[in-house]
Amino acid sequence: MPSQPASQPASQPASHPSPPPLHPAEEIQRRPHPRQHEHRGGSPGAFRWSVILNSALSGLQLAIGLGFGSLALISDAVHNLGDVGGLLAGWGAERLSRRPATARFTYGFGRSTELAALLNGLLVLTAAVVVIVEGVHRLRDPVPMVSAPVAWAAAAGIAVNLGSARLFGREAGHDLNRRAAMVHLITDGAVSAAVLVSALLVKLTGWLALDALTAIGVGLAVAWSGWRLLQQALVVALDAVPPGIDTTEVEGVLRSLPGVLDVHHVHVWAMSTSQNALTAHLVRQPGGHDDLALLHEAKRRLAHLGIAHSTLQLEPPSTSPPA
Repeated sequence: MPSQPASQPASQPASHPSPPPLHPAEEIQRRPHPRQHEHRGGSPGAFRWSVILNSALSGLQLAIGLGFGSLALISDAVHNLGDVGGLLAGWGAERLSRRPATARFTYGFGRSTELAALLNGLLVLTAAVVVIVEGVHRLRDPVPMVSAPVAWAAAAGIAVNLGSARLFGREAGHDLNRRAAMVHLITDGAVSAAVLVSALLVKLTGWLALDALTAIGVGLAVAWSGWRLLQQALVVALDAVPPGIDTTEVEGVLRSLPGVLDVHHVHVWAMSTSQNALTAHLVRQPGGHDDLALLHEAKRRLAHLGIAHSTLQLEPPSTSPPA
């Protein structure tokens, strides 16, 4: 009797590696309309807790500053109140920006975050002017100050502001609205540190003018940060190329696509503080190329440059003689 062949082990199904995770901008491009135009916001908890903590801190600093004669601490409280207003505006704008696009607002409401950043900059500049003017007046007419409560309130300001800034974390890196909030909170922490040092020096030296000088210095620092923020917000509002986007690099990436002969009419702007958009015309070689594959590859490459939404028009080479 012929021997039976040895049983063969069952073949194992071929394992397919899981696809790599999508770039955040690439994930936005694959959303269905109108969700594609939604702002990519982070957790609202950072705004919520920052508003609560800074509101309580501002009330404490105002009470101690008025009660114990420290203009520097009052200036810190005024700045904190301005930041609370800015945080509320930013929080509301972020909630509004998550609403889907409509028949009228076809790009959604992402621009509301830019308007919030603009308002935040104006609030900070206004608070800085008030503090500087009052500091000059206080230099002419010093007011007695009790240092110990002022120093404790300033120390609380350092802890609250730096802790609030940490709540925003890495989400602030790609969102101007959140970055504006984080910058203000870090600035407030530095301001509180200056007030703390000033209170200790007044306690040691008895030089009351030092409190007013610190308030003026705080006002100047706050004005500078507010001006920088205002500039950034205006750049976005005027549809300038967003920071971090190099149009030369973008055009080079598009020209390097298979079958692309030329690129023109390239426009890049910000749809919100965290979502950039592009329109461009691509001149491609006629025949022999899959247009859909070309568009997918172009969007994939643009996503890695931080461009979340792109509209590309494919064109054949011009047959007219050069002008």
